[in-house]
Amino acid sequence: MILHELLGYDVLRVIWWLLLGVLLVCFAVTDGFDLGAAALLRVTGKTDVERRVVINTIGPIWEGNQVWLILGGGAIFAAWPQLYAISFSGFYMAMFAALVCLILRPVAFKFRSKREGTAWRNGWDWVLCLCGWGPALVFGVAMGNVLMGVPFRLADDMRIYYDGSFFALFSPFAVLCGLVSLSMLLMHGAAWLVFKTEGDVQARATRWGMGAAILTTVLYAVAGVWLAKLSGYTLTEAMSTTGPSNPLLKSAQLGQGAWMANYAKQPLLWIVPALGVCMPLLAALGMKLRREWLGLLSSGLAIAGIVLSVGVSMFPFILPSSVNPQFSLMVWDASSSHLTLFIMLVCALIFLPLILAYTSWVYSIMRGKVDPDEIEQGKGHAY
Repeated sequence: MILHELLGYDVLRVIWWLLLGVLLVCFAVTDGFDLGAAALLRVTGKTDVERRVVINTIGPIWEGNQVWLILGGGAIFAAWPQLYAISFSGFYMAMFAALVCLILRPVAFKFRSKREGTAWRNGWDWVLCLCGWGPALVFGVAMGNVLMGVPFRLADDMRIYYDGSFFALFSPFAVLCGLVSLSMLLMHGAAWLVFKTEGDVQARATRWGMGAAILTTVLYAVAGVWLAKLSGYTLTEAMSTTGPSNPLLKSAQLGQGAWMANYAKQPLLWIVPALGVCMPLLAALGMKLRREWLGLLSSGLAIAGIVLSVGVSMFPFILPSSVNPQFSLMVWDASSSHLTLFIMLVCALIFLPLILAYTSWVYSIMRGKVDPDEIEQGKGHAY
């Protein structure tokens, strides 16, 4: 109880905002390379054995990577219930499409090699490719819509109304964000294949990875310039950071270039988007020079910079409303109670180290290159 009293409501709100960012980055970095590798399956593997090599680089670990998606969704549900309600209902069809891809992916892993037929295996290979492309695009498009504002409103009794439609999600800026997401995951998947394979598969992954890395830098820079010209959200008067979770109690408005205000106040924050611009180029260099660790680490840092730059730009907003800025959800007015956030923090401090230890152990066990000869000879439990 002493710790509970020391950690004020405002402190816990910021801690959980930071933890949510960490969970999203962990998901994007870990599950990102297996989505990217699957999306590149048809172009990096030309023969059945080569495609099995690609699949076996991610087959043993993809399930563990999705733990971060579950943790992120659970954190949003428990720490920011209004954010969960609006985003998962407003983006329902888009999220459903991503969920279908995430469901079909394990089916493809398990069923692909059950039969020897070429048509059978080619069909499941296409399923794996599409299930890599789909979530990458959907998550990026969703992030673009968050930056532009989501068409929701709140009634006086806090009931939520969503006024948008499925096709309205695909505005030019949102599609650009989707392409940024896709290119960065293709880069990361290629860096993983360079790290885990040899020979022709590695050479093809290098070419595709370098192209995706350069494209990521270009698209991200264009999106940043575009974002600077968009209308962002800003408070018109100071608000309590320890007040009740009621978005209707604040006063906010649109402002030209408001999403850049945090960088003007704290220039050190430019380090975050700088990672998104520079690290893809370093990843491309690492892949070209066969510095495998450098390529993979740089692509992971690039993803972290790109994802975190969204949160840095928006803080303290977490879900702006395009209907009325006052309805926007913020770190200070959309969280769960003080006690709930404290209990969740205690649980996180117990279980996150266990998850990290288990994950590290699994990656240690699965270290090393995937050998095509062992796969062809049917040794072990290859996919």
